Amino acid sequence: MDTTLRDGEQTSGVSFTAAEKLNMTKMLLEEARIDRVEVASARVSEGEFKAVKRITEWASKNNYLDRIEVLGFIDGTQSIDWIASAGGKVINMLCKGSLKHLKGQLRKTPDEHIADIKAALDYAHSQGLEANIYLEDWSNGMRHSVDYVFYLLDHLTQLSFKRFMLPDTLGILNPDETYQFCKMVVDRYPEKHFDFHAHNDYDLGTANVLAAVKTGIKGIHSTINGLGERAGNAPLSSILAVLKDHAKIELNVNEQKITAVSRIVESFSGIRIPSNKPIIGENVFTQTSGVHADGDSKDKLYFNDLLPERFGRVRKYALGKTAGKSNILQNLKELGIDLDPEAMKKVTKRVVELGDRKENVTADDLPYIISDILNSDVLEQKIKIKNYSLTLVDALKPVASISMEINKKIYQETSAGDGQYDAFMKALQKIYKTLGKKLPKLTDYVVTIPPGGKTDALVETIITWNYKREFKTRGLDSDQTVAAIKATIKMLNIIENEK
Repeated sequence: MDTTLRDGEQTSGVSFTAAEKLNMTKMLLEEARIDRVEVASARVSEGEFKAVKRITEWASKNNYLDRIEVLGFIDGTQSIDWIASAGGKVINMLCKGSLKHLKGQLRKTPDEHIADIKAALDYAHSQGLEANIYLEDWSNGMRHSVDYVFYLLDHLTQLSFKRFMLPDTLGILNPDETYQFCKMVVDRYPEKHFDFHAHNDYDLGTANVLAAVKTGIKGIHSTINGLGERAGNAPLSSILAVLKDHAKIELNVNEQKITAVSRIVESFSGIRIPSNKPIIGENVFTQTSGVHADGDSKDKLYFNDLLPERFGRVRKYALGKTAGKSNILQNLKELGIDLDPEAMKKVTKRVVELGDRKENVTADDLPYIISDILNSDVLEQKIKIKNYSLTLVDALKPVASISMEINKKIYQETSAGDGQYDAFMKALQKIYKTLGKKLPKLTDYVVTIPPGGKTDALVETIITWNYKREFKTRGLDSDQTVAAIKATIKMLNIIENEK
């Protein structure tokens, strides 16, 4: 079960719109082929109610309604009425899985709590809802009040709940404890379906999932990109790889769609995926060392079971100070460029020098480097900026005026925009429209400013474009907008030369 839209939205600063929730639900169910999706908590807001209603209307038309779940509370009839009114058919009831939570929050006895749960379950069934139950703070309950946990479960397992959810709510468990506690529960109630819900406070979420599955746990909860409260939840991408490669379990989930779904959630949430995050991080299928690239080219010596193609990705070879001839050869091969041995030495030397200066080098920079040091025409500068003017006035939209040389002809345009770079791009679009050309889609824009508070420091702007393929260009300048303009001109020349 994926709970990105419920538990993942509890990430600080994350709030999904109704349209975003609907689109993510569609992707999770139809493309990633997730079994179940928990989309919201009951009674949060009017906006949340409308989002759930949109999702259930779509799910009902497409035969997914029984796979849409909503968290509800033991609050009499309120949560159940909210979910039923929103069109939901599955409620995940939240009860107290530790004696400390029961006494501290509800100030009730175990028998009073059980009576409240039974009444809520009966009412849910009367409203046509199927019910699962969360044992909130179950992990602390197993540590400190195990008798209470089993007293509760002895009663709840006699009721008609479909699934029993065992959350490590505060992310306190290690794999040994996870195995011990889950096995105690599974062995005591072997006919019941138990889910395990891992949080990642000690960075043990995925390891705990593996331990839980080994005990016979039948369901696992996850979030895309590991979103969730505090340190987040166990990420779906890591769970997929670990269960397939280490537990030899095949899931229904489509591995090849995980990267695409992760990028969409990154965009909607505003929470960037760390570059080194397993499976989905930008750098995890990039070989940096020249020794590794050499080994790969000879007999795939540095490959493991995590082949990038499994996850809809490709292997890359980084260019920097540890890059050797093999890294550069791999990149030149993709670009269709051949160099003689002497030229290769010069290019390798320049790439290493740039790496020493902490400058990023991408495959798309190679033609520029070759043109610069070999005085070759491997990348002809067919497009140049002759002049530009950027204005910023309080209470008025920024304006850009540009003069460009394209294939030795001069073109000029002026446009306003929401920012100086946006104004520049709109002026550029006007020029390209007169030429009958289309610009690529800008898919990512990253600005890196060195720490230390130096206002004259160089700013690096890296822009990701999509034009038949995805590629990046980089600009370096003391002004952020100028750095972005430099990156854009690089992009235009790359496309023009490819044509």
